[in-house]
Amino acid sequence: MGNEPSATPTRPRNRRGEGARLRDDIVAAAVELLDEAGSETAVTLRAVARRVGIAAPSIYRHFPDQPAIMLAVVRQAFDQLEAQLRAALDAAGADPRQRLFAVCRAYLGFSQDHPERYRTMFGGLWVPALQGTTVTAGDVEAVGQASLQLFTETLGACVTAGQAASTDVHADTVALWLGLHGLAHQRAVTVAFPWPPDIADRLIATLAHLKSA
Repeated sequence: MGNEPSATPTRPRNRRGEGARLRDDIVAAAVELLDEAGSETAVTLRAVARRVGIAAPSIYRHFPDQPAIMLAVVRQAFDQLEAQLRAALDAAGADPRQRLFAVCRAYLGFSQDHPERYRTMFGGLWVPALQGTTVTAGDVEAVGQASLQLFTETLGACVTAGQAASTDVHADTVALWLGLHGLAHQRAVTVAFPWPPDIADRLIATLAHLKSA
């Protein structure tokens, strides 16, 4: 009938050695579904397969279950975040204080530019049960560590340069990230609030224990 959904498009069969391309396409389809729906529930094996144009069982060659697909999506998002943070650091010059502000502002920028992905990374939209899945606690714990390490190294450089008074760089890095995450979340959910224009810099300077310039 005219109102029935169209059949799943058929994807051309990959040539030998092109299996990695299908894996990338599966992850890309999952990201699209997540961005469109704003919820992990939209990322089902059937929906991903339909978007890619393959039969659902073909996914099992690359991902044993749905949480494994979501883990790949979240890892890719953190890779993108890390790349954005590193680009900000590269453009910030050599001054440790300015590099810290740059990496923090880049983090906030990522949260605004990719709200659905950010919510999946940090907002509790993706919390695998770890029972009946191949995803392990170690997999989840490792996600985002490279980005956190960038913050730690950048704050540590401020301390070494005498620009910050932190006596526990790791703990203050976690506090700084929590502050940035809180600001990112509140900006997303209270869009009409008259935020002071320098609120991010005030937050960064306080939580990083920066000394007066």
